[in-house]
Amino acid sequence: MKKWSRIIFSVFFLVGGINHFVNPATYIPLIPDYFPAKELLNLISGVAEIVFGLGLLFPKTRKLSAYGIIALLIAFIPAHVFFIQQGSCIGDLCVPDWVGWVRLILVHPLLVLWAWKVR
Repeated sequence: MKKWSRIIFSVFFLVGGINHFVNPATYIPLIPDYFPAKELLNLISGVAEIVFGLGLLFPKTRKLSAYGIIALLIAFIPAHVFFIQQGSCIGDLCVPDWVGWVRLILVHPLLVLWAWKVR
């Protein structure tokens, strides 16, 4: 079970990381305005998601990759707060306010816990 959980989690981050390159217009508007070089930050986070997602699959890099994912998830908190501050609607991405809050206070911590468990 733990192996499959790790594989699913890895694929989740691999797909997300690749999507930063395929659909940057989805991610760049979510980066708060007070961050410079939004395009670069998007690319860096995409690379990090891919590297850490792959790293989860190998015993020698698993723990470091899990900690890297936890750090990424913490680093993404300002984007979630920014999204809520914008009325949970940026560009084509519009959801009810409660969805933004659930992502921030429930889904995000669960992802951190999942990363901790698969380390």
